[in-house]
Amino acid sequence: MRRSGTADLPLHGGKVPYWLAKRMAELGQTIVESIVIEYGKTEFLAKISDPLWFQSFGCVLGMDWHSSGITTSVMGALKKSLNPIANDLGIYICGGRGKHSRQTPAELLALADKTGINGTELVHHSKLSAKVDNTAIQDGFQLYLHSFIVTDKGEWAVVQQGMNNTNGMARRYHWHSKNVKSFIEEPHTGVCGINKGLILNLTSKSADKTRSGILEIGKEDSFKMMQEARKIIMPRRHHVKKEDVNLKRLGSVLALANDPAIKTFDDMLLINGLGPRTLQSLTLVSEVIHGTPSRFQDPARFSFAHGGKDGHPFPVPTHIYDETISTLKHAVEKSKIGYSDKQHAIKKLHLLAQKAENDFVPDETRFDKIIEKERQESYKYGGKTVFGNSLPPRGQLDLFQ
Repeated sequence: MRRSGTADLPLHGGKVPYWLAKRMAELGQTIVESIVIEYGKTEFLAKISDPLWFQSFGCVLGMDWHSSGITTSVMGALKKSLNPIANDLGIYICGGRGKHSRQTPAELLALADKTGINGTELVHHSKLSAKVDNTAIQDGFQLYLHSFIVTDKGEWAVVQQGMNNTNGMARRYHWHSKNVKSFIEEPHTGVCGINKGLILNLTSKSADKTRSGILEIGKEDSFKMMQEARKIIMPRRHHVKKEDVNLKRLGSVLALANDPAIKTFDDMLLINGLGPRTLQSLTLVSEVIHGTPSRFQDPARFSFAHGGKDGHPFPVPTHIYDETISTLKHAVEKSKIGYSDKQHAIKKLHLLAQKAENDFVPDETRFDKIIEKERQESYKYGGKTVFGNSLPPRGQLDLFQ
């Protein structure tokens, strides 16, 4: 399985407010379209099956940087925004949380009737991937969300999440069909998390005799932790620490966004008129679209694009969010009719920031000051959290104590 793994996340309750859900759907759609236009559908599946990229994607959309809610909200936003354009984009989202997960087979068979892909085979893959993560790997997490992403060519990815009521954590599992050789023998490159002891893993290659024995006497089992792969384990705390972020990378983005010289680049003239704060967000969005896997080791950094709905690291700047959506959407629409200049300009932001890292020396003492500045100025950008609108500093203090 290509670039897949798991994510361990604190369980969070509550709902995504409408003002954020609407924006998540819009920006999520536009980011996916950008990836497909530039790199193709297979690359999007590779990205969404990478737990570190997925967490970074959720952060740039304004969800809580560390919580289990990223999985539900991101997949819900994508299903809402991508399915209406699926005939053109060639990507379909089936399943979801709770009762919606049980509708996955019916949705896949209906999709097969429309597209001609092998629905019966896809249903089989959907059920097996869920069975493996829910039953064959007994790690204490019971699935409650199953999202099956499939292209019009029949290639697929799975994002599913389980809950452990004992420790108050959720675990997200990622699959990508491209390199799945067997469902019953090590389909994952790894299933990792906080070490709580040995787990029952009947998909291990070393459990071949066990599987055979189970068919005969139903008593054999095998206990073996699988080799570590791409993973992420998020803390329970809400606030973002400098240790969560690659300060060199974040600092170069902030420096670039505030550098007057950036407006002298010919490419940047195509997206001229954007203020430093929007350039900051757009540069991080550009990295989500164009960055390679090594760029997503610190997903918390991407929360500096549009904050988080719970106010960490700062409230969601809705005015900046809307300007980011508008700029990216305009670039996508132009590229659809053969004019990709704006798309290239947005890609250049990521490349410029990456280049700036070479000589950038971060000042660790400025990290908390940057967050405080974002909070103090949040009201200027239409800042919002689940608690309400951001107010000028005197009225904001209670929210962040």
